[in-house]
Amino acid sequence: MEYLLTIDVGNTHIKMQLMDHDISAGTFRLTTKQPRTSDEYGICIREFLGTYGVKKEEIIDTVISSVVPKINYSLNSAVIKFIGREPMFINADIKTGIQIRTENAKEVGADRIVDVAAVYHTYHRDCIIVDFGTATTFDFVSRDGVFANTVIMPGIQISANALTGQTAKLPEIEILKPASVLGTNTVSGMQAGVVYGYIGAVEYIIDTMKKELQLDDCLVIATGGLGKIIAGETDRIDIYDKDIAGKGISILYHLNRG
Repeated sequence: MEYLLTIDVGNTHIKMQLMDHDISAGTFRLTTKQPRTSDEYGICIREFLGTYGVKKEEIIDTVISSVVPKINYSLNSAVIKFIGREPMFINADIKTGIQIRTENAKEVGADRIVDVAAVYHTYHRDCIIVDFGTATTFDFVSRDGVFANTVIMPGIQISANALTGQTAKLPEIEILKPASVLGTNTVSGMQAGVVYGYIGAVEYIIDTMKKELQLDDCLVIATGGLGKIIAGETDRIDIYDKDIAGKGISILYHLNRG
């Protein structure tokens, strides 16, 4: 077997995947904020491959999508040392098949490029991609592959952390949707406020984007770890796909090196 090793570096987690074309054959997560040397990243890669019984000779290439520049050098060195080939990094300069027409294309994060490319090359229609990560992003890509519009709001976990961090007596809560918006205690009241409030904000942004774009039939696709919670509670989201990033990285690899 041959696999593409993808490394998706977010602000909270690093997700490593073994991709067999656009199908995930294995995943491994570690925290981003923990400082690591190139050798430590290399050991993580080796352990990940070992868990799935994959030899480094079966890795045809490695692609890194990172929004945390300070760890890129260590990751790059780890891949060279433990895999034996310099990885490809996702950025606005590579071939994507999409047209980035934001005011400053260079500032568009690799995670956004990956999401937009994956959705455009998969669906070829007007789409809004909602990525529920550390921040929640709403990116519009047209059926012609033009990416020019975006909305960014605090992620649901950031919102919950702000509530508990700025109040003396409110406890930390698990992000869960209670059965009713009518909380009967402090915890359920906080959960109702955070989750129902977030659903309302997401619906309003999607509705307003569609109105201003004049595209009522725009396909809305959600991704991201906490996206599953929200996607299942609103009819504004048409598809939830947890593997958009891995698919997008694989697509961009084949456009550039494949």
